[in-house]
Amino acid sequence: MELGFGIIGCGLIAKFHARAIADVPGARLAACYDVVGAAAEKIAQEFGCKAYSDLDAMLADPNVHIVTVATPSGAHMEPAVAAAKAGKHVIVEKPLEITLDRCDAIIRACEEAGVVLSTIFPSRFHGSSRLLKAAVEERRFGKLTVGDAYVKWWRTQQYYDGGAWRGTWKLDGGGALMNQAIHSVDLLVWLMGPVAEVSARTALLAHERIEVEDVAMALLRFECGALGVIEATTAAYPGYLKRIELHGDQGSAVMEEEDIVKWDFAEARPQDEEIRRKMAEKVSGGGGASDPAAIGHHGHARQFADVVEAIRQGRKPLIDGQEGRRSVEVIMAVYQSAETGSVVRLPLPADPVLRAREVGVAGLKR
Repeated sequence: MELGFGIIGCGLIAKFHARAIADVPGARLAACYDVVGAAAEKIAQEFGCKAYSDLDAMLADPNVHIVTVATPSGAHMEPAVAAAKAGKHVIVEKPLEITLDRCDAIIRACEEAGVVLSTIFPSRFHGSSRLLKAAVEERRFGKLTVGDAYVKWWRTQQYYDGGAWRGTWKLDGGGALMNQAIHSVDLLVWLMGPVAEVSARTALLAHERIEVEDVAMALLRFECGALGVIEATTAAYPGYLKRIELHGDQGSAVMEEEDIVKWDFAEARPQDEEIRRKMAEKVSGGGGASDPAAIGHHGHARQFADVVEAIRQGRKPLIDGQEGRRSVEVIMAVYQSAETGSVVRLPLPADPVLRAREVGVAGLKR
């Protein structure tokens, strides 16, 4: 049976969802919803689906089996919970939500309704990411010693001014770390394993009229004993490719965007030469380094296809709600450490109370 998708929220990311759905065998875009009716109509006309300005009406549509939530980050919970209660499977754009409580509400609603829940992290579906994961699982790095994530991007002031929700605690949930770098946080923790403790600093240095950080630095200690660094910024002109580095006592590897640029192991294997050959044919562009619209939809398509297969096979998707929650927890620990100046240990017992959320930009300029 062909599965129908419905998109909730018809902003910038909705077009990427629509293009991805079109590439998934056995799936089609059936409907879209936005509180602004004209926005839904625009997507519907471009991609050939039914437009709704009433969410309950779209959730009652029998042709919609799966919804993708593409609203601002801090407005994911309400439509996701409503969709679960309506019996629809749920895919939520990153982050799953902006607090642990709100993440847990989505997870709980989907579990109670018996529907599939997946959090969008398309970078995990790239071939390069899977090569790194396989090398970790095969212990090619030996003892992991260092794991780093660098996201040194650029966003203009116009980017923040162009969307009232951007750069706010209420709807963005944070700045360069929660919005832009969360993909790399997810990848790093997926590859290195759980984080045990965090020490961090954040700052607002290059932008105005926003409440959140445009620079974040965190020192991590992983449960495996390795140390690591997260550097995230939207204040590094002109913006460079995001980078993941893994090191151990038997090997090292570096990935820039979707390309592996370093692949060195003490014990060589036949496939290493093929990997290095492909390294020489790097094709990744700038990704979202300076332009948030300059991303591809192929990772989304692979993840949507996994969700469709999970529904048909009665299994969990590769990235479920708990996986989506994990990166939010690490980021909340970073924000707590930056605000208190203390080392924060994970797992967090609850959402930290952040003064910055209460006082806005004045609380970040210290």
